[in-house]
Amino acid sequence: MDQITTATGGVKAETAETAAGLEKAKLDAIQQLGQIAVPAVEPSNTFCLTIIGQIEGHMVLPPQNKTTKYEHLIPQLVAAEQNSKIEGILIVLNTVGGDVEAGLAIAEMISSLSKPSVTLVLGGGHSIGVPIAVSGNRSFIAETATMTIHPIRMNGLVIGVPQTFEYLEKMQERVVRFVTSHSRVKEETFKELMFKTGELTRDIGTTVIGEDAVKHGLIDEVGGLGQAIRKLNELIQERKLAMGKSQAQPYVITAAADAALPSVITPSPEGGLTQ
Repeated sequence: MDQITTATGGVKAETAETAAGLEKAKLDAIQQLGQIAVPAVEPSNTFCLTIIGQIEGHMVLPPQNKTTKYEHLIPQLVAAEQNSKIEGILIVLNTVGGDVEAGLAIAEMISSLSKPSVTLVLGGGHSIGVPIAVSGNRSFIAETATMTIHPIRMNGLVIGVPQTFEYLEKMQERVVRFVTSHSRVKEETFKELMFKTGELTRDIGTTVIGEDAVKHGLIDEVGGLGQAIRKLNELIQERKLAMGKSQAQPYVITAAADAALPSVITPSPEGGLTQ
């Protein structure tokens, strides 16, 4: 009787702990996400990478800035590339830009992935966010999203010598070369948008919205999340078919088949070969 009572008490304690854990999870969801229940995510073959706020590079930004640290993104991209269960990557952007070298590093890593990648610009993909937006195999932009194209700028100590200007020019050429090689925009068009005056009140450059980004050749399509995921699944299927064809094994003569083949071939009276 005492053993039954002890077992019952243990079950009640475990039930109470489970209930307490569920209650804590609800409270955490309310505090973090503002809702009681979060939809459960089923196992997926795609990985979603978000780039929001300002891209933080070699300098730590003030705590009030919403940032995406590039040292956090690089290990995630490496892990997604190495994980055999991940077959495609969706990159969602809503960024104001940031560190030029950090942004280019992220863009280069995305463009060099062996797995299909699709980028989606929501809200904005400004400044150094433009190379990241065009780095995927396919790019989408929301109808109301914007992209600001302007020359790069330098913060901190600036030495007034010709070499400083040459350095900025080379850095800018790196951005132009990457964007034009990973999108349909022509170099002349991109530079015209970059150096345009009179449109931005406090800067030189151009802001393009949704359909305009597609017309200029920066982005492939206007679309949202559904279109981006659908295209990513299509690219995944195309990659599977391509890999299946490349991995098709050639016909190999086995030992049994080799024994069945004739060992002597003699010429026929007509001049051909007979078995």
